[in-house]
Amino acid sequence: MTALAPSHAIAVIGAGTMGAGIVQVAAAAGHTVYIFDTSKEAIDKGIAQIEKFLARSVEKGRMDKEERIAILSRIMRCHKLEDLAPAKLVIEAIVENIDIKRSVFGQLEDILSEDAILASNTSSLSITEIAANLKRPERMVGMHFFNPAPLMKLVEVVHGLVTDKQVADIIFDTAASWGKKAVHAKSTPGFIVNRVARPFYSEALRILQEGGADIATIDSCLKECGGFRMGPFELMDLIGNDINFSVTKSVYNAYFQEPRYRPSLIQQEQVAAGRYGRKSGQGYYDYREGAVNPAAHTAEPETPPAEITLIGSNPLLAPLVGLAEKAGIKVSIGDREELAGFMIEDILIILSDGTPASELTTVLGKATIVFDLALDYKAASRIAIAKGDQVSEADLAKAVGFFQALGKKVSVIDDCPGLIVMRIISMLANEGSDAVYQGVTSPDGVDIAMMNGLNYPCGPLKWAEDIGLEHVFSVLDALSSFYGEDRYRTSPLIRRAVIAGKSLL
Repeated sequence: MTALAPSHAIAVIGAGTMGAGIVQVAAAAGHTVYIFDTSKEAIDKGIAQIEKFLARSVEKGRMDKEERIAILSRIMRCHKLEDLAPAKLVIEAIVENIDIKRSVFGQLEDILSEDAILASNTSSLSITEIAANLKRPERMVGMHFFNPAPLMKLVEVVHGLVTDKQVADIIFDTAASWGKKAVHAKSTPGFIVNRVARPFYSEALRILQEGGADIATIDSCLKECGGFRMGPFELMDLIGNDINFSVTKSVYNAYFQEPRYRPSLIQQEQVAAGRYGRKSGQGYYDYREGAVNPAAHTAEPETPPAEITLIGSNPLLAPLVGLAEKAGIKVSIGDREELAGFMIEDILIILSDGTPASELTTVLGKATIVFDLALDYKAASRIAIAKGDQVSEADLAKAVGFFQALGKKVSVIDDCPGLIVMRIISMLANEGSDAVYQGVTSPDGVDIAMMNGLNYPCGPLKWAEDIGLEHVFSVLDALSSFYGEDRYRTSPLIRRAVIAGKSLL
């Protein structure tokens, strides 16, 4: 364990929301913390933010008054960079402008001891580039917290090209000693979270743009079926559509217009209209007083079948079989091992493998309806399904009645490849796999980052393993075939794992 001891002083430059949060985290860990800002008012506001947070913690019984007083007593206001000389670690949390950051770190090198560590909280700028003109670039590292810093567990420890490994390890262990989940990441655009998370937004926007489902239905399926706390449109409104769009453009351009990160025209229109989300009162939803937002599409009640036939042996389907039997539906076993799903009379109800139901109906020669992925089919309260264009409404009604009998609300959506949850999770796993393949982080790093940085219900690589890598591979291959776009190419890591019969983890 190489963490900085509480006896080592820490300095934070920038007293905004993030800077103040980092000050609180370090002070709570026992360090003397210097808070610096060029504005006295900003420091006052930052300290007030900390005091308010700690007061709430006392009220809720999370800490006693003595601990609150002790934390505040360790915070020192500074108005000159020279006052930061005792610090062994300086964390910068100022405006995302590389020239300003480089200037500040250059000044700090002449003030701090030679063994001091310089860390940037940047979420998007290159650590290598920030450090390029420093006298001791090997002492520069990224220490990317997530907002609000006192509550969010993740810290991305970002290695520049010349960052000393021992320096990165010290920051990793220090973050862990502060109660954080630290992950190592190479300095590449978006690091881990802002890169791997792109499909959560971009695929939802693509589904919307193509008329696959409406905003409320997409969000509801990802929450009620996928287990996410917020849907992508709710989350974009919370983050700010202007900020999310800016990050997407930044990652897209930083990767030389990589198709996987291409921004959406829908989001561009939202930003052009000033519909930034919660902060502007309107976004994908309306937050103005008295506004009524549309609900997710939910099918009307239909008659459940008396009997179904299970086909295939995918273990994901076991909870649905149990729910069917509990509902009094007779379950028999079929012999079509190449598929995964059920039959009602002569109708196929198949777990989506990315192939549209219309294509499956033609290829299989039977009316086919596809259903979406769930994090936990027993706990899920909603399921999305889609019918082939050749399939009758009467046949669709039988599938609706089946899932309703299992206690699910049913959203009938258009026949878009991969539906909603299966498509987005497969693309998240693909992006996470590519980050690993390109040496940005480890497989565990991807899953830890997404669960602790964005509160994902499951790490995307672990989730892909639970679905079955061959099935995820099929979804990605089907998307690539349907669209003919490089955006959907399968990560070499997934392809190699499937060929070799190995795990990603």
